[in-house]
Amino acid sequence: MPDVHVPHFEGRSKSLLKIGLEVLLISAGVFLGLLGEQWREHAHQRELAELSLRRFRTEIVANRKAVAGVKDYHVTLKKSVDTFLKADAKARRDLDVDMRGLQPANFEHTAWDLALVTQSLAYIDPQLAFALSRIYTGQQTYVDLSRGMMQRMYLRTPAEDTPGFLSAVSIYYGDLVILEPGLLSQYDDVLPQIDRALGVR
Repeated sequence: MPDVHVPHFEGRSKSLLKIGLEVLLISAGVFLGLLGEQWREHAHQRELAELSLRRFRTEIVANRKAVAGVKDYHVTLKKSVDTFLKADAKARRDLDVDMRGLQPANFEHTAWDLALVTQSLAYIDPQLAFALSRIYTGQQTYVDLSRGMMQRMYLRTPAEDTPGFLSAVSIYYGDLVILEPGLLSQYDDVLPQIDRALGVR
């Protein structure tokens, strides 16, 4: 009786099982690698957001102090300037406008600039990022007004045209006495939000 060759399937099934197991292990390795990379990316984003928020907090505290330090001077000087401008020429001789410079608040903005460059605002809560953006927009409006006033002062000195200069000061302070309380209120609103985002109680 001739030998009949029966195919040996047991070896082939072991080989297929081995290949299937290798594919499964490779897939699991790739999946775990992607998961680890995603976790590292999220950790990096959290770290960037936290660093930015700490910088914002320091900067906002400094800017709040700068505004609070000049607010009362601006209110008092505006009243004094307006009293002078409303008086006639004779009465003006007896009025004293105690002006010790314009004294605008000087704002720090490095945290904002850095957040824009590193794009870390994208990792901060959208409501908080919006509040911060409003503050820095308000500060920029204040800076622009101050720059315009300084240019006016250097183009035509107060000695050349005192009433004209004081009229410009009155308009300038008229804007500042509205902007400054608004900024102080925004600072006071955003600082607790930053603290909550940082987990500070």
